[in-house]
Amino acid sequence: MFADQGLSDGQISLLFLIWSVVGIVAEVPTGAIADRFSRRGCLTAGSVAQALGYAVWMALPGFTGYAPGFVLWGLGGALASGSLEALLYDGLKTFGATKHYSRLLGRITAAGLIAQLPAALAATVLFQLGGYALVGWLSVGCCLTAAGLAWLLRDIRPVGNYARTGDASSGPDIGPVPEVSEDDEIDDDDTGLGYFATLRVGIVEAVAAPAVRGLVLVVAALTGLDALEEYFTLVALDWGVPVPWIPLAALGIPLVGAAGTWWMAHRSPTKKPFTSGVLALALGAGALLLALSEWFGEPAGLVGIAVFYGLYQVVMVAVNTRLQDAITGPARATVNSVAGLLSELAAIAIYGLWALEGLSLIASLILLLALLMPLAMRRRTHDGPAATPTRS
Repeated sequence: MFADQGLSDGQISLLFLIWSVVGIVAEVPTGAIADRFSRRGCLTAGSVAQALGYAVWMALPGFTGYAPGFVLWGLGGALASGSLEALLYDGLKTFGATKHYSRLLGRITAAGLIAQLPAALAATVLFQLGGYALVGWLSVGCCLTAAGLAWLLRDIRPVGNYARTGDASSGPDIGPVPEVSEDDEIDDDDTGLGYFATLRVGIVEAVAAPAVRGLVLVVAALTGLDALEEYFTLVALDWGVPVPWIPLAALGIPLVGAAGTWWMAHRSPTKKPFTSGVLALALGAGALLLALSEWFGEPAGLVGIAVFYGLYQVVMVAVNTRLQDAITGPARATVNSVAGLLSELAAIAIYGLWALEGLSLIASLILLLALLMPLAMRRRTHDGPAATPTRS
Protein backbone atom coordinates (compact mmCIF):
# COMPACT_ATOMS: atom_id res chain seq x y z
CA MET A 1 0.00 0.00 0.00
CA PHE A 2 2.81 2.42 0.88
CA ALA A 3 4.69 1.63 -2.32
CA ASP A 4 1.55 1.94 -4.44
CA GLN A 5 1.02 5.43 -3.01
CA GLY A 6 4.44 6.41 -4.38
CA LEU A 7 6.48 6.32 -1.17
CA SER A 8 10.20 5.72 -1.59
CA ASP A 9 12.12 3.02 0.28
CA GLY A 10 13.57 5.75 2.49
CA GLN A 11 10.11 7.07 3.39
CA ILE A 12 8.83 3.58 4.18
CA SER A 13 11.85 2.93 6.41
CA LEU A 14 11.23 6.27 8.13
CA LEU A 15 7.64 5.22 8.86
CA PHE A 16 8.84 2.02 10.52
CA LEU A 17 11.38 4.06 12.50
CA ILE A 18 8.63 6.40 13.72
CA TRP A 19 6.59 3.36 14.77
CA SER A 20 9.50 1.89 16.74
CA VAL A 21 10.53 5.16 18.41
CA VAL A 22 7.00 5.90 19.59
CA GLY A 23 6.75 2.40 21.06
CA ILE A 24 10.09 2.74 22.87
CA VAL A 25 9.36 6.21 24.28
CA ALA A 26 5.78 5.45 25.37
CA GLU A 27 6.33 1.90 26.69
CA VAL A 28 7.14 2.54 30.36
CA PRO A 29 5.05 5.72 30.92
CA THR A 30 1.93 3.96 29.61
CA GLY A 31 2.65 0.98 31.87
CA ALA A 32 2.52 3.32 34.86
CA ILE A 33 -0.77 4.74 33.55
CA ALA A 34 -2.20 1.22 33.54
CA ASP A 35 -1.03 0.64 37.13
CA ARG A 36 -2.15 4.02 38.44
CA PHE A 37 -5.49 4.23 36.69
CA SER A 38 -6.92 1.30 34.74
CA ARG A 39 -5.39 -1.65 32.93
CA ARG A 40 -8.72 -2.36 31.28
CA GLY A 41 -8.86 1.28 30.19
CA CYS A 42 -5.37 1.04 28.67
CA LEU A 43 -6.27 -2.11 26.74
CA THR A 44 -9.39 -0.42 25.42
CA ALA A 45 -7.59 2.81 24.56
CA GLY A 46 -4.82 0.86 22.84
CA SER A 47 -7.26 -0.76 20.42
CA VAL A 48 -9.02 2.57 19.82
CA ALA A 49 -5.67 4.27 19.07
CA GLN A 50 -4.79 1.53 16.58
CA ALA A 51 -8.22 1.92 14.95
CA LEU A 52 -7.68 5.67 14.65
CA GLY A 53 -4.27 5.03 13.11
CA TYR A 54 -5.76 2.85 10.39
CA ALA A 55 -8.57 5.37 9.84
CA VAL A 56 -6.01 8.14 9.26
CA TRP A 57 -4.27 5.89 6.73
CA MET A 58 -7.51 5.41 4.82
CA ALA A 59 -8.58 9.05 5.02
CA LEU A 60 -5.19 10.58 4.19
CA PRO A 61 -3.25 8.18 1.94
CA GLY A 62 0.33 9.32 1.59
CA PHE A 63 3.28 10.01 3.89
CA THR A 64 1.52 12.87 5.71
CA GLY A 65 -1.27 10.48 6.72
CA TYR A 66 0.78 7.35 7.25
CA ALA A 67 3.20 9.03 9.71
CA PRO A 68 0.55 10.10 12.28
CA GLY A 69 -1.16 6.75 11.74
CA PHE A 70 2.03 4.98 12.83
CA VAL A 71 2.30 7.31 15.85
CA LEU A 72 -1.20 6.27 16.91
CA TRP A 73 -0.47 2.59 16.29
CA GLY A 74 2.77 2.78 18.27
CA LEU A 75 0.96 4.47 21.14
CA GLY A 76 -1.77 1.83 21.01
CA GLY A 77 0.78 -0.97 21.21
CA ALA A 78 2.49 0.68 24.19
CA LEU A 79 -0.83 1.07 26.03
CA ALA A 80 -1.59 -2.64 25.66
CA SER A 81 1.95 -3.87 26.37
CA GLY A 82 2.18 -5.15 29.92
CA SER A 83 -1.41 -4.21 30.74
CA LEU A 84 -2.90 -7.54 29.66
CA GLU A 85 -0.43 -9.66 31.64
CA ALA A 86 -0.93 -7.47 34.72
CA LEU A 87 -4.71 -7.58 34.46
CA LEU A 88 -4.74 -11.37 34.05
CA TYR A 89 -2.26 -12.16 36.80
CA ASP A 90 -3.66 -9.81 39.45
CA GLY A 91 -7.18 -10.92 38.64
CA LEU A 92 -6.15 -14.53 39.28
CA LYS A 93 -4.09 -13.53 42.31
CA THR A 94 -7.12 -11.94 43.93
CA PHE A 95 -8.70 -15.38 44.18
CA GLY A 96 -5.54 -17.39 44.77
CA ALA A 97 -5.59 -18.89 41.28
CA THR A 98 -2.23 -17.78 39.84
CA LYS A 99 -1.35 -21.41 39.07
CA HIS A 100 -3.71 -21.07 36.08
CA TYR A 101 -1.85 -18.06 34.64
CA SER A 102 0.36 -20.05 32.26
CA ARG A 103 -2.70 -21.92 30.97
CA LEU A 104 -4.54 -18.69 30.27
CA LEU A 105 -1.52 -17.00 28.69
CA GLY A 106 -0.88 -20.12 26.60
CA ARG A 107 -4.42 -20.05 25.24
CA ILE A 108 -4.20 -16.34 24.42
CA THR A 109 -0.85 -16.74 22.66
CA ALA A 110 -2.06 -19.77 20.72
CA ALA A 111 -5.22 -17.96 19.64
CA GLY A 112 -3.16 -15.02 18.40
CA LEU A 113 -0.91 -17.27 16.34
CA ILE A 114 -3.75 -19.35 14.92
CA ALA A 115 -5.63 -16.16 14.00
CA GLN A 116 -2.96 -15.44 11.39
CA LEU A 117 -4.48 -18.09 9.14
CA PRO A 118 -8.04 -16.72 8.80
CA ALA A 119 -6.69 -13.16 8.81
CA ALA A 120 -4.40 -13.89 5.86
CA LEU A 121 -7.16 -15.64 3.94
CA ALA A 122 -9.66 -12.86 4.68
CA ALA A 123 -7.21 -10.15 3.62
CA THR A 124 -6.60 -11.93 0.32
CA VAL A 125 -10.31 -12.16 -0.46
CA LEU A 126 -11.17 -8.67 0.77
CA PHE A 127 -8.40 -7.08 -1.26
CA GLN A 128 -9.77 -8.69 -4.41
CA LEU A 129 -13.24 -7.32 -3.59
CA GLY A 130 -12.44 -3.78 -2.47
CA GLY A 131 -8.70 -3.11 -2.48
CA TYR A 132 -6.83 -1.42 0.34
CA ALA A 133 -9.86 0.64 1.37
CA LEU A 134 -12.04 -2.36 2.22
CA VAL A 135 -9.22 -4.11 4.08
CA GLY A 136 -8.35 -0.91 5.93
CA TRP A 137 -11.83 0.08 7.09
CA LEU A 138 -12.67 -3.47 8.17
CA SER A 139 -9.41 -3.43 10.14
CA VAL A 140 -10.68 -0.30 11.88
CA GLY A 141 -13.86 -2.20 12.73
CA CYS A 142 -11.87 -5.16 14.08
CA CYS A 143 -9.86 -2.88 16.37
CA LEU A 144 -13.00 -1.18 17.68
CA THR A 145 -14.57 -4.59 18.31
CA ALA A 146 -11.46 -5.57 20.27
CA ALA A 147 -11.77 -2.34 22.27
CA GLY A 148 -15.36 -3.20 23.16
CA LEU A 149 -14.38 -6.70 24.26
CA ALA A 150 -11.50 -5.31 26.34
CA TRP A 151 -13.90 -2.99 28.15
CA LEU A 152 -15.94 -6.02 29.25
CA LEU A 153 -12.95 -7.39 31.20
CA ARG A 154 -12.80 -6.78 34.93
CA ASP A 155 -9.72 -5.03 36.30
CA ILE A 156 -9.54 -6.67 39.73
CA ARG A 157 -6.53 -6.29 41.99
CA PRO A 158 -5.77 -7.98 45.33
CA VAL A 159 -6.50 -6.20 48.59
CA GLY A 160 -3.62 -5.94 51.02
CA ASN A 161 -1.42 -4.25 48.41
CA TYR A 162 0.81 -1.64 50.09
CA ALA A 163 0.09 0.85 47.33
CA ARG A 164 -3.59 0.73 48.16
CA THR A 165 -3.25 0.91 51.91
CA GLY A 166 -0.53 3.54 51.89
CA ASP A 167 1.76 1.33 54.00
CA ALA A 168 5.21 2.30 52.74
CA SER A 169 7.05 0.22 55.29
CA SER A 170 6.24 -3.06 53.61
CA GLY A 171 8.36 -2.30 50.51
CA PRO A 172 7.88 -4.28 47.31
CA ASP A 173 7.24 -7.54 49.18
CA ILE A 174 3.52 -7.39 50.01
CA GLY A 175 3.33 -10.89 51.48
CA PRO A 176 0.42 -13.31 51.13
CA VAL A 177 -2.80 -12.13 49.57
CA PRO A 178 -5.85 -12.70 51.79
CA GLU A 179 -8.96 -14.41 50.53
CA VAL A 180 -11.55 -11.92 49.39
CA SER A 181 -15.18 -11.98 48.46
CA GLU A 182 -16.63 -10.25 45.43
CA ASP A 183 -17.56 -7.29 47.63
CA ASP A 184 -13.89 -6.87 48.59
CA GLU A 185 -12.61 -6.62 45.02
CA ILE A 186 -10.87 -3.40 44.07
CA ASP A 187 -11.55 -2.32 40.52
CA ASP A 188 -9.71 -0.02 38.15
CA ASP A 189 -8.29 3.22 39.45
CA ASP A 190 -8.25 2.96 43.25
CA THR A 191 -4.47 2.69 43.56
CA GLY A 192 -3.60 5.02 46.45
CA LEU A 193 -0.35 6.15 44.75
CA GLY A 194 0.16 9.07 42.43
CA TYR A 195 1.31 8.54 38.85
CA PHE A 196 4.98 9.40 39.33
CA ALA A 197 5.22 7.35 42.52
CA THR A 198 3.70 4.39 40.67
CA LEU A 199 6.18 4.88 37.82
CA ARG A 200 9.10 5.00 40.25
CA VAL A 201 7.98 1.93 42.21
CA GLY A 202 7.67 -0.13 39.02
CA ILE A 203 11.04 0.93 37.60
CA VAL A 204 12.82 0.34 40.92
CA GLU A 205 11.38 -3.15 41.24
CA ALA A 206 12.32 -3.99 37.65
CA VAL A 207 15.94 -2.86 37.95
CA ALA A 208 16.78 -3.17 41.67
CA ALA A 209 14.97 -6.28 42.93
CA PRO A 210 17.29 -9.24 42.19
CA ALA A 211 14.40 -11.71 42.01
CA VAL A 212 12.82 -9.63 39.24
CA ARG A 213 15.75 -8.06 37.38
CA GLY A 214 17.14 -11.25 35.85
CA LEU A 215 13.69 -12.38 34.72
CA VAL A 216 12.98 -8.97 33.16
CA LEU A 217 16.18 -9.32 31.11
CA VAL A 218 15.37 -12.88 30.04
CA VAL A 219 11.77 -12.00 29.07
CA ALA A 220 13.03 -8.98 27.12
CA ALA A 221 15.62 -11.02 25.24
CA LEU A 222 13.13 -13.77 24.41
CA THR A 223 10.44 -11.33 23.31
CA GLY A 224 12.94 -9.56 21.06
CA LEU A 225 13.61 -12.87 19.30
CA ASP A 226 10.08 -12.74 17.93
CA ALA A 227 11.47 -10.27 15.38
CA LEU A 228 12.72 -13.36 13.56
CA GLU A 229 9.18 -13.95 12.36
CA GLU A 230 9.60 -11.02 9.98
CA TYR A 231 12.24 -13.00 8.05
CA PHE A 232 10.56 -16.40 7.71
CA THR A 233 9.31 -15.69 4.19
CA LEU A 234 12.74 -14.44 3.11
CA VAL A 235 14.33 -17.61 4.51
CA ALA A 236 11.86 -19.73 2.55
CA LEU A 237 12.75 -17.81 -0.64
CA ASP A 238 16.49 -18.19 -0.06
CA TRP A 239 16.11 -21.93 0.57
CA GLY A 240 14.42 -22.56 -2.76
CA VAL A 241 10.71 -22.55 -1.94
CA PRO A 242 8.80 -21.42 -5.06
CA VAL A 243 7.25 -17.99 -4.56
CA PRO A 244 3.58 -19.18 -4.91
CA TRP A 245 4.17 -21.72 -2.11
CA ILE A 246 5.96 -19.38 0.32
CA PRO A 247 2.83 -18.21 2.20
CA LEU A 248 1.71 -21.77 2.80
CA ALA A 249 5.23 -22.95 3.75
CA ALA A 250 5.79 -20.05 6.16
CA LEU A 251 2.33 -20.41 7.69
CA GLY A 252 3.30 -23.76 9.19
CA ILE A 253 5.80 -22.03 11.50
CA PRO A 254 3.33 -19.98 13.60
CA LEU A 255 0.96 -22.97 13.62
CA VAL A 256 3.66 -25.10 15.29
CA GLY A 257 4.22 -22.20 17.68
CA ALA A 258 0.51 -22.23 18.46
CA ALA A 259 0.68 -25.97 19.10
CA GLY A 260 3.47 -25.38 21.65
CA THR A 261 1.56 -22.72 23.54
CA TRP A 262 -1.67 -24.74 23.35
CA TRP A 263 0.18 -27.66 24.93
CA MET A 264 1.33 -25.32 27.70
CA ALA A 265 -2.24 -24.14 28.14
CA HIS A 266 -3.46 -27.69 28.71
CA ARG A 267 -0.58 -28.78 30.91
CA SER A 268 -1.99 -29.59 34.33
CA PRO A 269 -1.45 -26.73 36.85
CA THR A 270 -0.71 -29.36 39.50
CA LYS A 271 2.50 -30.36 37.70
CA LYS A 272 5.75 -28.78 38.78
CA PRO A 273 6.86 -25.79 36.67
CA PHE A 274 9.73 -26.41 34.29
CA THR A 275 13.11 -25.74 35.89
CA SER A 276 15.35 -23.10 34.40
CA GLY A 277 17.67 -25.88 33.24
CA VAL A 278 14.90 -27.61 31.29
CA LEU A 279 13.84 -24.31 29.69
CA ALA A 280 17.44 -23.52 28.77
CA LEU A 281 17.82 -26.98 27.26
CA ALA A 282 14.68 -26.53 25.16
CA LEU A 283 15.83 -23.13 23.90
CA GLY A 284 19.34 -24.43 23.22
CA ALA A 285 17.94 -27.38 21.25
CA GLY A 286 15.90 -24.93 19.20
CA ALA A 287 19.00 -22.82 18.51
CA LEU A 288 20.89 -25.89 17.27
CA LEU A 289 17.97 -26.75 14.98
CA LEU A 290 18.12 -23.23 13.55
CA ALA A 291 21.85 -23.55 12.90
CA LEU A 292 21.47 -26.99 11.25
CA SER A 293 18.60 -25.74 9.10
CA GLU A 294 20.71 -22.81 7.93
CA TRP A 295 23.61 -25.14 7.18
CA PHE A 296 21.47 -27.42 4.98
CA GLY A 297 19.70 -24.47 3.32
CA GLU A 298 16.92 -26.62 1.87
CA PRO A 299 13.11 -26.15 1.91
CA ALA A 300 12.89 -29.05 4.38
CA GLY A 301 14.87 -26.87 6.78
CA LEU A 302 11.69 -24.92 7.45
CA VAL A 303 10.62 -27.89 9.58
CA GLY A 304 13.59 -27.16 11.85
CA ILE A 305 12.57 -23.51 12.10
CA ALA A 306 9.01 -24.55 12.95
CA VAL A 307 10.19 -26.86 15.74
CA PHE A 308 12.43 -24.07 17.07
CA TYR A 309 9.46 -21.69 17.06
CA GLY A 310 7.31 -24.18 18.95
CA LEU A 311 10.01 -24.66 21.62
CA TYR A 312 10.56 -20.91 21.77
CA GLN A 313 6.88 -20.23 22.45
CA VAL A 314 6.81 -22.82 25.25
CA VAL A 315 9.84 -21.20 26.89
CA MET A 316 8.34 -17.74 26.41
CA VAL A 317 5.11 -18.61 28.24
CA ALA A 318 7.00 -20.37 31.06
CA VAL A 319 9.45 -17.51 31.64
CA ASN A 320 6.71 -14.88 31.48
CA THR A 321 4.88 -16.82 34.19
CA ARG A 322 8.06 -16.84 36.29
CA LEU A 323 8.29 -13.06 35.94
CA GLN A 324 4.70 -12.52 37.05
CA ASP A 325 5.26 -14.79 40.05
CA ALA A 326 8.34 -12.77 41.03
CA ILE A 327 6.66 -9.35 40.89
CA THR A 328 5.32 -8.41 44.33
CA GLY A 329 4.76 -4.66 44.09
CA PRO A 330 1.68 -2.78 42.85
CA ALA A 331 3.20 -1.61 39.55
CA ARG A 332 3.03 -4.92 37.68
CA ALA A 333 2.22 -3.35 34.30
CA THR A 334 5.14 -0.92 34.69
CA VAL A 335 7.56 -3.78 35.38
CA ASN A 336 6.20 -5.60 32.32
CA SER A 337 6.63 -2.42 30.30
CA VAL A 338 10.30 -2.17 31.30
CA ALA A 339 10.70 -5.67 29.84
CA GLY A 340 8.75 -4.51 26.78
CA LEU A 341 11.05 -1.52 26.30
CA LEU A 342 14.15 -3.72 26.48
CA SER A 343 12.55 -6.20 24.08
CA GLU A 344 12.17 -3.42 21.48
CA LEU A 345 15.91 -2.79 21.75
CA ALA A 346 16.58 -6.53 21.50
CA ALA A 347 14.47 -6.67 18.33
CA ILE A 348 16.53 -3.86 16.81
CA ALA A 349 19.65 -5.90 17.61
CA ILE A 350 18.11 -8.89 15.81
CA TYR A 351 17.54 -6.74 12.72
CA GLY A 352 21.20 -5.67 12.80
CA LEU A 353 22.50 -9.22 13.29
CA TRP A 354 20.40 -10.41 10.38
CA ALA A 355 21.92 -7.77 8.14
CA LEU A 356 25.42 -8.88 9.19
CA GLU A 357 25.25 -12.64 9.01
CA GLY A 358 21.67 -13.87 8.79
CA LEU A 359 20.30 -16.84 10.68
CA SER A 360 23.56 -18.48 11.76
CA LEU A 361 24.73 -15.55 13.90
CA ILE A 362 21.29 -15.22 15.48
CA ALA A 363 21.26 -18.96 16.28
CA SER A 364 24.60 -18.52 18.06
CA LEU A 365 23.15 -15.65 20.07
CA ILE A 366 20.13 -17.76 21.07
CA LEU A 367 22.45 -20.56 22.18
CA LEU A 368 24.38 -18.08 24.33
CA LEU A 369 21.10 -16.87 25.82
CA ALA A 370 20.16 -20.46 26.65
CA LEU A 371 23.48 -20.93 28.46
CA LEU A 372 22.97 -17.74 30.51
CA MET A 373 19.29 -18.33 31.35
CA PRO A 374 19.80 -20.55 34.45
CA LEU A 375 22.09 -17.91 35.97
CA ALA A 376 19.66 -15.05 35.27
CA MET A 377 16.67 -17.03 36.55
CA ARG A 378 18.15 -18.08 39.87
CA ARG A 379 15.74 -17.51 42.74
CA ARG A 380 16.89 -14.63 44.89
CA THR A 381 15.33 -12.53 47.58
CA HIS A 382 14.37 -8.91 47.26
CA ASP A 383 17.56 -7.65 48.85
CA GLY A 384 18.02 -4.74 46.50
CA PRO A 385 17.04 -1.15 47.27
CA ALA A 386 13.40 -1.05 48.22
CA ALA A 387 11.04 1.38 46.62
CA THR A 388 9.49 3.76 49.12
CA PRO A 389 6.12 4.77 47.71
CA THR A 390 4.97 8.30 48.27
CA ARG A 391 1.76 9.96 47.27
CA SER A 392 1.95 12.50 44.49
